[in-house]
Formats: sequence, C-alpha cells, structure tokens
Amino acid sequence: MKCPFCGDPNTQVADTRENEGGEVVRRRRRCPKCDKRFTTYERIDLKMPHIVKRNGNRSEFEHDKLAGSMKLALRKRPVTLEALDAAVDRIEAKLLALGEQEVPSEKVGELVMRELKKLDKVAYIRFASVYRNFADVDEFAEVIREVKARPKRNRPAEPPEPTSENDLFRS
Repeated sequence: MKCPFCGDPNTQVADTRENEGGEVVRRRRRCPKCDKRFTTYERIDLKMPHIVKRNGNRSEFEHDKLAGSMKLALRKRPVTLEALDAAVDRIEAKLLALGEQEVPSEKVGELVMRELKKLDKVAYIRFASVYRNFADVDEFAEVIREVKARPKRNRPAEPPEPTSENDLFRS
C-alpha cells in the first residue's frame, strides 16, 4: 500500500488485528522510506441493491437517507441513536439477505414501518401517514386502532425517562 506521507509504494504491515465481530481488520503500517506509521482498515464491501421507485426510476440505496427518514419520524421520541442504528442495520441486513440486485421502494417502506412499529408506535404512525399518503383523518384513526389492538408487551404506564443524552431530539 502506498504511504500517504511520502508516496512510497513499499509499506510494511507492523500489526494486524480483527475487531470483536471479525468484520473489520485493522492494520498498522510503517513506511521504510519516511519511517512514518499509519492505520488502514479492511472490511467487506457488500453491494446494496438498487431501489426501484414507484414511478420506475432506479436509484442507489442510501444509508443516510434511510436513517434520516427514520430519524424524522422519531423526532422528539424517547428512542436512542443506538436503537435507531440497530434498526437501520436490521433493514440493511434484510435487504442484503434478499440477494436481489433491485428491490422495490415499497419493500423498503414496509421494512421501515415494521422496525418503527417495534421502536415507537407514534413514530410508526408518523411514518405510515407519509408513506401511505393518508388522505383524511379516518385513515389515521384506522392505523391508531390497529396499533392499539395489538397486545402490549411489558410496557410501562408512563414513557421511560431518557437514559442517555443519545435520546433522539428529546426536549
């Protein structure tokens, strides 16, 4: 690998370590010419499928766009950034597991709604109202009835207090 300091192509690996999950390899390198050290990271580069929009247009999958739309739905809700990141990771893993080169945007939307429903019911309703393009209050009421009809699992009567400063946009 080429030295970022002097450009010499003959660098040497001084140390190699894997992260805990074995997903990333960290290498400490040394340049024999300028004697400077630097770190490189090696990770698997998986190709996310392209997204086919409702109008037929195709676009590349964008992690930041997915996370941003979920973050918007979760605005001022007691959900941590870690929980959001984990949900985005699960969606990406499901998309990769499909093994398809192209995935309809509807599939992505359904995966997002499924994850938001697990994270926060209000965020789920917010996202669903935009995603499903609710035309009137009756459609909101129907989704609220659907959410209320589902059994609650060990849910406290009051929303939990934020446990860290990573609670999204809590004010």
